[in-house]
This record gives sequence, C-alpha cells and structure tokens, in this order.
Amino acid sequence: MSCPVTCAAWVCRGVAKETPEKVQLSQEELNDLIEEAQDRLGDAADGSDEGQMASGVNVDAPGRAKSSHENEDPPDDELDEYDLENYDEEECTGDLKLGDSLATLAVYGSNDNDPYITLKTTDQYEEEDFLIKPTDNLVLCGRVDKDYCSLEVHVYNHEENSFYIHHDIILPAYPLSLEWLNFDPNPDESVGNYVAVGNMTPVIDIWDLDVVESLEPVFSLGGKKEKKKKKKGKKSLSSEETVKGHTDAVLDLSWNKQSRNVLASASADSTVILWDMSVGKPAASLMLHTDKVQTLQFHPFETQTLISGSYDKSAVLYDCRNPQDNHRVWRFSGQVERVTWNHFSPCNFLVSTEDGFVYCLDARSDKPLFTLKAHDEEVSGLQLSSQIKGCLVTSSADKHVKIWDILGDRPSLVHSRDMKMGVLFCSACCPDLPFVFAFGGERDGLRVWDISKISAVNEVFGNRERLVLANANSVASSSSNDLETAMES
Repeated sequence: MSCPVTCAAWVCRGVAKETPEKVQLSQEELNDLIEEAQDRLGDAADGSDEGQMASGVNVDAPGRAKSSHENEDPPDDELDEYDLENYDEEECTGDLKLGDSLATLAVYGSNDNDPYITLKTTDQYEEEDFLIKPTDNLVLCGRVDKDYCSLEVHVYNHEENSFYIHHDIILPAYPLSLEWLNFDPNPDESVGNYVAVGNMTPVIDIWDLDVVESLEPVFSLGGKKEKKKKKKGKKSLSSEETVKGHTDAVLDLSWNKQSRNVLASASADSTVILWDMSVGKPAASLMLHTDKVQTLQFHPFETQTLISGSYDKSAVLYDCRNPQDNHRVWRFSGQVERVTWNHFSPCNFLVSTEDGFVYCLDARSDKPLFTLKAHDEEVSGLQLSSQIKGCLVTSSADKHVKIWDILGDRPSLVHSRDMKMGVLFCSACCPDLPFVFAFGGERDGLRVWDISKISAVNEVFGNRERLVLANANSVASSSSNDLETAMES
C-alpha cells in the first residue's frame, strides 16, 4: 500500500537527549482524554444521523437484512455435496499421528540452555536502540497512511550504517511542512528540541522530539474558526469565535536562527505570518502575494531578511523591520515551488518552479544569474549541500533526483537517477554530512542517499571547498548593507 512521505527535516547531532522521556498518564488524565474523544465521536455521529434523516435513509434496514441472511440455514444441495452432516464423524485414515511426529523432538527448558539460540533476549538491543548517541542524526518525516497521519522520528548513524524508526507521533491532520527549532517558551529560556508541523488546517503544532508517546503538542500557533454550540446551563457568548492567524492550510515554515522566538509561516490563504513564539501570537502579517504562498525561508545570517514564493509566479524579498515599504519582487514563468538561500554567497538565492526551471538570482539585481531547465515537471526539492560549495540537488515530480555543479554560475549535470519512489515531494540535506540527503515520495517511505558513493560526484566535489561555519557570519555581515540597499532600491 502506498504511504506517501510529504515533508522531511534533519536534526543536528548532539541536540537530542540521550534518553528520551516517556509520557505516563494518570488515571484522571486518561479518563479526561476518553471523555473528550467520546464527545467528539458523539458530535460526529449526531451530524451523520441528521444528514441521513434529512435524506430519508433508514440506517437500520441494511443491518437487519444482513443479520437475517446470516441466520439462514445452508441449502440442502450444499449439505449433500460436502456431506456436512457427517463432518464430525469422519475418522483419520492416515497412519501418522501428531504425537508420534513430536515424540523424538528435544526441547530445552529455556533459551538460556539452548546452544543453538545465540540471541537469548532482545531487551538489551531494544534499550540500545532507544538511546540516542552523540553520533546519531534524527531524520523527521510526515507520513500519510490510509487511516491516519504521523510524524516519524528516524535515527541515522552514518558510521554504523544504521537507519531505523525510533518513535512516531500521531498527527491530527495531513502534514505539509516540518521545521526544526530549539526555542523553548518557558521563562528559564532553556534550549529545546522541537519540530513545528504545518498541515491542512490553519494551526501550527509544535512537538517535543525528546518525549516519546506524546499525545498533545507542547503548544500551538493560531486556531480554527469554530462555531460555538450552546450547552445546558451555560450562556452562549457568541455564535463564532475567530482566533488570529491563518485561515487556510500552512504550506511551509521557516525558523529564524538569530531571533529564536520568531517563526515564519506560508499559507494557502495568500499570506505570510511572522509569529512571536514567546507569546504565541502573530507579530506581523505580510500580504504582498495574490495567491497561495508555497514556500519561504529566512536568510541564514541576516535576522531581518526573508524571501517567499507563491502560486502567483512571484518571489518577494522582505526586510521584516518594515516589510510593506521595504521589499523587492521577481516574476517567473511558472508557479514558485521552492526557494532557498545560498549560504556560500549570502546575496544569492535559488528559485524552482512548476514548469521545471531553476533560477539563481542576486538580491541586488533584477536579472537572474542563470536559468536552468532542470526537470520535465515541477521541481519539488531544491537543496544545496550543507558544506560542499556549488553542489545542488534537485528532486521532481518527474520521479528523478539530479545532482548539479553550479560553481561559477555555470550549472552542469553531474548525475541523474530515477529513485523508483514515484512522484517526489520533498528533499533535505543533512547538516553534519554534506553528501547525505533524505527524500520523500508517493511510495517506499523515507529514503536516505549518500551521494558520495557515486564516482562522478567524487570526481567533481571530492576536493571542493567546504563551508566553515566559523567564518560564515563574517562573510554574511559584510553583505548586510548590500541586501538592505537592494531592497530599498
């Protein structure tokens, strides 16, 4: 059965707790959850019954018809054909009895005494898999099954060549985007290990990745527009209550690494919202697009700089200190699918579109540095290697992943592969391992691929310059004034 993976994200090494916590509910908390679930099911059943009564359908009739059919006796011709009346009186005609076949079989009292069983118990291995090692990366993905949606937390260890599901979290709606963050809203300002999940509802849920078997998010941003039902003994304050935030699905998220309490969200309601997670409310709403906002990303080094891409075939660069008056717009041939900053060239960013093109742009110029026809269909994944300069990996609805060398703004194809995963929805590069990428598609779950095993990749990028994070901020700060000038012009 096909179980699509719609979004993916990595967690750096050394971030997760060595021993994750497990949720243990008290009897009172369990009863509250059961009552809440029963209330929801009751409301759904009431709505269903009202609809059926309105359409004049008798819901009991099919059940009665089925029951009467099951109680009927089988026809006489079946009894005669298979001699069912004498079924219990049949005698065994074989010479071999079950007791005889097992008579010479030796059995040990326990696995500890059996020399042929080398794995006496699996408890030790399960405990080892539960622990998170300092060399482990977490890989997160949103998975859609037939009956439910979940957030899967995988453990990937490159040195040990291990990759397995550590735990999963049941999600309330179809997942569309994931963004890791370490901001903790608690007053002590501790560093956490969280993931923000955007889905088909206007609500953004933030989950604690260090807690296993959690039933509720740590906190949520935004809310649904709900009708209030009048309950017995209570006065109805209003027929509707509107919570500030998005009014449609959340398509993408971006966390500000410099201003850690800020999260940006892109929505199908054509808006971008900047959230202040310390208070759980929107700090600003950006409404410069005229159609669904599909993608967005904060600048890796400049706190105030944000770029977004939309179905209106445009990308907008904002100075978030004064976004309405200080922004810049680029137009493209198709709907924008993904945007990403080039952390090697802080003034440059990449844009992919639904018609298979990839554009490289300088924030200070209107014309693209290069235009690349990368795929035959929409480019759903657009990832630069975390450390290898000029290494670009794209994935597409045409089922292929392609590796490009874009050094010197002259893109050339290094390798192409059909992943056999159907339509590809997402890709993500490991922050600690520059050649390791994760991909999600319409089948075969989440797949991790180390592209360094390809000879052509080693040939091109083996001796290529790598990003040194210690120097990245100094490079970015030198370009800060250029970006501000670009948006003012």
